[in-house]
Amino acid sequence: MTSGSTAVTSTGAAEGEHRARRLWRALEPLHAVTYFAPEARSAGEALGLRGFWRGYFGQRAAPLGPVPAEVVTALFYNFAPGFVARSVPEVWSVASPAQLLDARLAAVDAALRRALGDLAASAEVAEAAELAREAATSVSTAGRALAAANAALPWPDAPHLVLWQAQTILREQRGDGHVAALVAAGIDPVEALVVFAGAQELPGDWLRERRGWTVGEWEAARSRLADRGLVEAASGGGDVADTVLTGAGRDLCAEVEARTDALADEAWRALGDARAERLVALAGPLVERVLAAGDFLPQNPMGMRPLVDARPA
Repeated sequence: MTSGSTAVTSTGAAEGEHRARRLWRALEPLHAVTYFAPEARSAGEALGLRGFWRGYFGQRAAPLGPVPAEVVTALFYNFAPGFVARSVPEVWSVASPAQLLDARLAAVDAALRRALGDLAASAEVAEAAELAREAATSVSTAGRALAAANAALPWPDAPHLVLWQAQTILREQRGDGHVAALVAAGIDPVEALVVFAGAQELPGDWLRERRGWTVGEWEAARSRLADRGLVEAASGGGDVADTVLTGAGRDLCAEVEARTDALADEAWRALGDARAERLVALAGPLVERVLAAGDFLPQNPMGMRPLVDARPA
């Protein structure tokens, strides 16, 4: 559930945007190549994993080891259990976590070299990598399983891969905190998606299908939220695309997002505003290249709008 900016002090740019959200938007496209670049799909297929989702679950969960579907479902949070179970634990019989980690890193290396071109070996990337690694190694991973699993991996040597790994740790640390905020707010996995669809005005079917929930499960979640006064009751016909938040729903969404940002801000407090802004500036040209290469989805289930929006005309 990602609903936009909050009223907490920012390091700059959009008024009211929290520093942690600004840094997430500045850096996340550099991680997104892990899933959206063609090299990632090819890497999974080369190991025998057919289809996007087996590659996604295998590569993202690989740092955890060969865990069962229940663990992946719990940590990824907003996927339907049956949807996860179509891929996990079968993926581990096709490729081991170690093989998937090697394939993931090789795919990211190829994708970033292709997208960044001459910038991949630049002094600016080396400086950005140093700052991002310092931020990533400063955060606590207590209670944050996905962040901890990625933080335990060995660091690569190439600066563009150091930058990618740092952002991988930081974004999983943020995601783990977001799950904690949702649990504290009493919002279950499918309810989180219903609220998110309403907050972002996204088509409900588009989001529901990408997380594996049935129409019945979605509508039951919306009914529960309506009983709590968080969304308007369905207006007949059961169209999952028309979720509308109430004032209370918008307030709760803002509270969850504010808590998520606060929990993710540890890294940027350690880095300090000036160095965090330097990292934003260094990341800008890199993200422009990733976006121009088509390795980030303009409409994505995270509701993430890149800090730099530079797509080809």
